[in-house]
Amino acid sequence: MERRAYHLGSMVHNVAIIGSGPAGYTAALYTARAGLSPLLYEGMQPGGQLTITTEVENYPGFPEGITGPDLMDKFKAQCARFGTTFKEFANVKRIDTSGRPFVIEDEMGGVEEAHSIIVATGARAKMLGLDKEKELMGFGVSACATCDGAFFKDVEIAVVGGGDTAMEEALYLTRFASKVTIIHRRDYFRASKVMQARAEENPNIALKLFRQVKDILHGEDKKVTGLVLEDPRDGSTEEMSCQGLFIAIGHAPNTDFLGEEFAKDEVGYLLPQEGMSTSVEGIFAAGDVSDSVYRQAITAAGAGCAAAIAAQRWLEEKGIE
Repeated sequence: MERRAYHLGSMVHNVAIIGSGPAGYTAALYTARAGLSPLLYEGMQPGGQLTITTEVENYPGFPEGITGPDLMDKFKAQCARFGTTFKEFANVKRIDTSGRPFVIEDEMGGVEEAHSIIVATGARAKMLGLDKEKELMGFGVSACATCDGAFFKDVEIAVVGGGDTAMEEALYLTRFASKVTIIHRRDYFRASKVMQARAEENPNIALKLFRQVKDILHGEDKKVTGLVLEDPRDGSTEEMSCQGLFIAIGHAPNTDFLGEEFAKDEVGYLLPQEGMSTSVEGIFAAGDVSDSVYRQAITAAGAGCAAAIAAQRWLEEKGIE
C-alpha cells in the first residue's frame, strides 16, 4: 500500500500518547521522566471520564477523597513538570501505520510523526439517551458501581440493564443500598443464568420488568429523587422513588479511529499482545481501551505505567533515543 503524502515538520516524536485519562497521563509521566519528551493528545475531554465524577474515594493517597477533576489536574501537572507536550482539544482521526515513523492525523488537520504510540483512549459507558443523564452524572446518576456505590448507603437505588454487567452491578450495590431495583425493558435477560439466579435470589434486589426509564426526577440541588418509567407495551407511565440510578447497558471502547490492522474483539476492545503491545509493532495499548473487566482509575494508571516501560524498551531495542 502506497503511503499518503503529508505536509510534515522536521520533528519526529519518540512517543505519542493518545488519550488523557489515568492511563494516558501515567504513560506520559513515565516516558517523560525517561527523557523521551512525549506528545500527548488530550482529546475533547481532557482528563477523560473522571472529569465527570464528583468524589473519588478509592484512589490511593487521598484518605479524605478527591474530586475527579482535581485528581486529573494533578496528573496533568505532574506530566507537565517532566516535559510532556500537550495537544489540547485534539481528537485523533487516523494513524497511518503503512510506514515508519507512524503518522498521526487529528480532526483539526494537524499531522505529527512518532516512532512509537501508546493508545489510551479509554471506553465510554453506553447511555440511555436522556437529556438529564450528563447533567445529573455525579449527583445520583452513575455508570460505575465500584466507583460510586459507597455514596449510596442505606438508600434505594435502581440499575438499568439486562446483561451480566447489570446483575454484577446490582449485586455489588446491595453492599450499600437498602434496596436495589433492576429495571429492564423486556421480561427476559441477556445475562447468564448463573448471574441472573444470584440476582433473583438476593433479598435486597427487586425486578421491574417491561419498564424503561423515560425521565429522571431531581430536586433543586440536582440530586436524584426518582424516575419516570414507561411500559413499552402500552406506553403507560409511573413514578418510582429512588435516590440513585446506575446505568449498566455496556461500554464502547474508543477505537473507531483505528484501522483493520489493529486486532480487536467483537465489541471493539483492543486485544493486547505480549508486553502491552497491540497487533501493530511499536504501538501499545493501556487502560480501558483494552480492559473490559476492571475499568478502574488505578488499573488504568498501572497499565499506563506498563505501556510506557514497554514503549521505552522497544525504542531502545530499535536504537531510537
